[in-house]
Amino acid sequence: MADWWLDAVLYEVYIRSFTDSGSDGVGDLAGITTRLPYLRDLGVDGIWITPFYRSPMADHGYDVADHRAVDPLFGDLAAFDALLTEAHRHGLKVLVDLVPNHSSNAHPAFRAALAAGAGAPERDLYIFRDGRGADGDEPPNNWVSVFGGPAWTRVADGQWYLHLFAPEQPDWNWRHPRVRDDHDATVRFWLDRGVDGFRIDVTHGLIKNDLLPDNPPPPPDGIPFFRERAEPHHWDQEGVHEIYQRWRAIVEDYRRRDGRARMLVGETWVADPRRLARYVRPDELHLTFAFSLLTASWSAPVWRTAIAADLAATAEVGAPTTWVLANHDVTRPASRYGSGETGLRRARAALLTLLALPGPVFLYQGDELGLPEVDVPPAYRQDPVWERSGHSRPGRDGCRVPLPWSGQRTPYGFSADGVPPWLPQPDGWAELTVAAQAPDPLSTLVLARGALALRRALPMLGAGRLRWRDDTPPTVLAFDRPAPPSASDAPPGASDAPPGASGALSGASDAPSGATGASSETSHTRRPADTLPGTSSVTGLTCVMSTADTEVDLVIPGRLVLASSPVGYDGTTLTLPPDTTVWLAPHPS
Repeated sequence: MADWWLDAVLYEVYIRSFTDSGSDGVGDLAGITTRLPYLRDLGVDGIWITPFYRSPMADHGYDVADHRAVDPLFGDLAAFDALLTEAHRHGLKVLVDLVPNHSSNAHPAFRAALAAGAGAPERDLYIFRDGRGADGDEPPNNWVSVFGGPAWTRVADGQWYLHLFAPEQPDWNWRHPRVRDDHDATVRFWLDRGVDGFRIDVTHGLIKNDLLPDNPPPPPDGIPFFRERAEPHHWDQEGVHEIYQRWRAIVEDYRRRDGRARMLVGETWVADPRRLARYVRPDELHLTFAFSLLTASWSAPVWRTAIAADLAATAEVGAPTTWVLANHDVTRPASRYGSGETGLRRARAALLTLLALPGPVFLYQGDELGLPEVDVPPAYRQDPVWERSGHSRPGRDGCRVPLPWSGQRTPYGFSADGVPPWLPQPDGWAELTVAAQAPDPLSTLVLARGALALRRALPMLGAGRLRWRDDTPPTVLAFDRPAPPSASDAPPGASDAPPGASGALSGASDAPSGATGASSETSHTRRPADTLPGTSSVTGLTCVMSTADTEVDLVIPGRLVLASSPVGYDGTTLTLPPDTTVWLAPHPS
């Protein structure tokens, strides 16, 4: 049987903002448990839960003081075990967040390092150095923090410690065996509790150049979204790969013991698809997020280039491409692609296209509702980026505002009535709540549920093959998802069906020049799933996304399966409005 993650759709739960069961305005583990039926009915295969570990919350849980304990803000280990049991009862996998690049400055190991003083072995677990200048009062090098300001903070005895993020998040020294052994123990701790895998934070940052050389001057427009080119000495270093080989060996050992497959997925902000693919070689991570669509403009050619490059790179190492449009660190699609109705229309089209791509998908909570980015008033902003940037960058609070579940006013069912959420929800969200959208056949929630149900029912969706179509205008992205060649697993790298084979549509073409491997994506059999009425005759699927600003007429014979916006279609001619995606099926032969 194929590994469960190869065609899975997983849902990121940003725990602080999902559901508050404790009436303190902060989401928690018990709150997630109460909403598991919603996630099951949405149609996802599992969840990734952001950190719920013991933490001072300087970066809302990503400053971990104890990776093997639950912070009382979120519950306790019993609450986690109950969540895991209930999730598995609903058929949902559970991934937990591993944060290996740094700890909290409240971690016992860092406190011991501070107390031990310069030159003590305790400091070797972190990256302490003497400063530059006559009195050592300048940082050891010119590295800057992702959150703004220098990446070094001086301690009372004059030494400096490295933190690629906030000062409250000192970086571990991953060249030290005790650091590696302790993280191995953390991996085993959560595997022993029954988790299905890990999302690994900042996978490309654990190893630094030992010489700590200065980075080159930043580009004129500042540091880009992908930082490894502007900061080459502490991102995407060769030594990171042996760490993931070690963790892969651990999870494979558990699999040999009990037959349960666990998965490792990395947050790897590396621009070059071929460099990214190195993290998912057969003995390393199973998956790593492809962030190319997070930075892609609303343009069919740009999307095609990004998708083709990612598919080609991962195909070379026999791994699937893992698609994302959003997460807790970036602007929500409904605002990133524009504002108001335009942004929402494009976000719906993007979601439908994403779910038609081959390979696993991660959704971010609230994107199934079409939530926009919120302009959180400055007085309420809590993201450390806001303070560290000298209030020049608003930070990430806008995509982290608690979800609206029901009701006409805040807290919209997130907390008990009268309990203010940890970040303020805007007025006017009543129409965006789950309760308001669920009965509306034109809502984004109903669109997402329908797409996920079809993805589960149709064997050509999820893992499988993609074939580009070249019979559309440049402003239109179009590709075919042919039916699997047989019910049995196809071998890795199986080539696409030849023209005229079952599921091949007229006008289809192979992968574009320079994207070798895009049309021969590794094929895997769909997981067993209930089928929807009327889907048994679907022998292939075509996804068409228009980024044009006017209507486009296309000749594509078939049947309309799903559309992100109302379209005109007579079974041959498709009238596609601006910013719209459709799924079409060929007529039965």
